[in-house]
Amino acid sequence: MRSAPDGAQRPVALDDATDPGNLVKTGLKRWFFTPPRQHGEVDYSRRVSYLELFYDLVFVVLIGRAAHGLVGHISTQGVYEFAVVFGLIWLSWFNGTLWHELHGRQDGRSRLNVFAQMGFLAVLAVFTEEAAGADGPAFIRTLAALFVFLTWQWYRVQQADEDPHYLPRTRAYISGMLATVAVFIGSSFLESSDSRLWIWSAVVVLWTVGGFTLSSADQTAGFGDGVTESLVERFGLFTIIVLGEAVIGVVGGISDSPGRDAYTIAVGVVGLAISMGIWWTYFDLLGARVPSRTGPRLGAWMTIHLPMSMAIAATGPAITLLIEHADSGELPEGAATLLGACLAVVLLGIWCATLALPDTQFPPGVRRHIAPVLCGAAALTIGIGVWAPSALLIFLLMYVVLFAQWFWLVVIYLAHGGVLPGTVESASQP
Repeated sequence: MRSAPDGAQRPVALDDATDPGNLVKTGLKRWFFTPPRQHGEVDYSRRVSYLELFYDLVFVVLIGRAAHGLVGHISTQGVYEFAVVFGLIWLSWFNGTLWHELHGRQDGRSRLNVFAQMGFLAVLAVFTEEAAGADGPAFIRTLAALFVFLTWQWYRVQQADEDPHYLPRTRAYISGMLATVAVFIGSSFLESSDSRLWIWSAVVVLWTVGGFTLSSADQTAGFGDGVTESLVERFGLFTIIVLGEAVIGVVGGISDSPGRDAYTIAVGVVGLAISMGIWWTYFDLLGARVPSRTGPRLGAWMTIHLPMSMAIAATGPAITLLIEHADSGELPEGAATLLGACLAVVLLGIWCATLALPDTQFPPGVRRHIAPVLCGAAALTIGIGVWAPSALLIFLLMYVVLFAQWFWLVVIYLAHGGVLPGTVESASQP
């Protein structure tokens, strides 16, 4: 109904605006052709969608394939290869996640973009286990194709931005993406796997340093100011994904052990407690807390999650081998040392990441206890790994260390009036 000049209401004839054909075109245009959100168009009320959860599931396969390659090759070279491949996988996750967090919508275009990325990632998983060897060229070419698609998505953001103030940042990011694609493609033609790994490791390091520098220096809304509770949740979900690798390690170790007797199962259950100990520490001290939105703290918070996630994922292969040899008098070389070092990296990473949190996240007097407790626990896990008495004793001692440091910090936190994230009390607070 439209108002007549005299204020009376009268029926309106069907016109182009309400024609069924035009309505369908308008609906399709809004659903599939709405531009991505511009920089500065931050949605602080958004929550992680089912689509993003589905997307993250693909990385379960990718990380599992990478970790499986480490199980049979625990050595300095094997750990190096795993770290490089994991770093490339993490960069692909980070780019896809950050784009959707800052610029995605709940529409058909965003769904198709995410599903397309999942297709690339599924193919990438086929070549992940032998990415450091024979499948290296196929792996990196697939990853280059994924980065081309991600570059196009970032370019669409540049086209949608109406404020020219953001152009220098978006152009710098796109230039970095294009340079990465060129390096990936160039490395695929190298015959030496060692040369490819060296180039890939340089890419991971440059991305880590560059990302930290860019996010630390950026003060524009929509990039540095784009950290929301949903992005924190995505990082937490990725942490759960890599924790799942430790669970897989327990199951794999028990399944592959010769006897599958009660003792081996008991060792596996105790080994499972290690992943639980990591979960308690990460999510009580770090997981649900939003970091500072700009400056070096933001860059550090995101950057630290790379080595921390990598270390959690690497605990899976170490646990697998320790359980497999639980009955034997001789433990596999390097497994206990790797587990101790990984737990140390996780604990030190959590401490460093807490430094990126605003002071309001902890009651006064709590922060000064975090560094000595976590650093001391990290030193103990390294010592236990080097000592390597037996699989059962290694797991028991490391779990005791994880529980003791968590218990001490939580007691101090609660004594100072803190409320743990995710509890009923925290949900009731404004």
